[in-house]
Amino acid sequence: MSSALSAQVPYGNNFAAGHYLQTRGINLYYEVYGSGDPILFLHGNGGSIDNFANQIPFFAGSYQVIAVDSRAQGKSVDTGDSLSFEEMTDDFNALLDSLHLDSCYVVGWSDGGIDGLLLAIRHPDKVRKLAITGANLRPDATALGPDIVRDIAAYVKELKAKPQTPEVKAQLKLAELDQNQPNIALEQINQIQCPTLVIGGDHDLIPVLHTVQIAQNIPRSYLWIIPNSGHGTPIYKKDVFNQTVLDFFIHPYQKNFQ
Repeated sequence: MSSALSAQVPYGNNFAAGHYLQTRGINLYYEVYGSGDPILFLHGNGGSIDNFANQIPFFAGSYQVIAVDSRAQGKSVDTGDSLSFEEMTDDFNALLDSLHLDSCYVVGWSDGGIDGLLLAIRHPDKVRKLAITGANLRPDATALGPDIVRDIAAYVKELKAKPQTPEVKAQLKLAELDQNQPNIALEQINQIQCPTLVIGGDHDLIPVLHTVQIAQNIPRSYLWIIPNSGHGTPIYKKDVFNQTVLDFFIHPYQKNFQ
């Protein structure tokens, strides 16, 4: 697909490619592009399918791309009072079951990377290979950085002080998700058996040492720290990001290199 044509596609709002799955108390919205082996794309907190506008046309040339609005985000409305990464992960498992897919490749960015890790932990048969960027295992200052922890706490306090309209409640639910979760133990990611590409920017809001820790505790992992990059690797480093993830999917995992 040419860049000019792909720029005209309203990713995340393309009802020609869009579908709803009624599952687990919500209508989960997703879009499907291309054909071939399936890849599931999982976006970050407060995002939606259109966050992967730089990836969908690239991968849809060779794969079946399944991009989904996570619960309580985008078009996947959830009016419940609580939200967890485990809940979202089980939504994605239900989506794959509904599409009769026994496994797929997975790309997760930020909160979507957390979802990807949990999908590989909770439903290991569903993930062939996993590529995550900007993910964290816990919500403390060692995993998010002290400035981010303070910013999230201030935002939660600000939202709680507002009149609790449905919109504010939805924003608060997402903010509290990142304030209190995830809580993934190193022993859990040590159980991940699929090949995993762990990505972070060298100026990511996730400290590099935490990204290194994730990679070191997944048995079949590669680590890629992108120079001169922040948290938005799929956007600001889209060309090298897409090609590197594609190469990771194509080539067999190697533990030792000469």
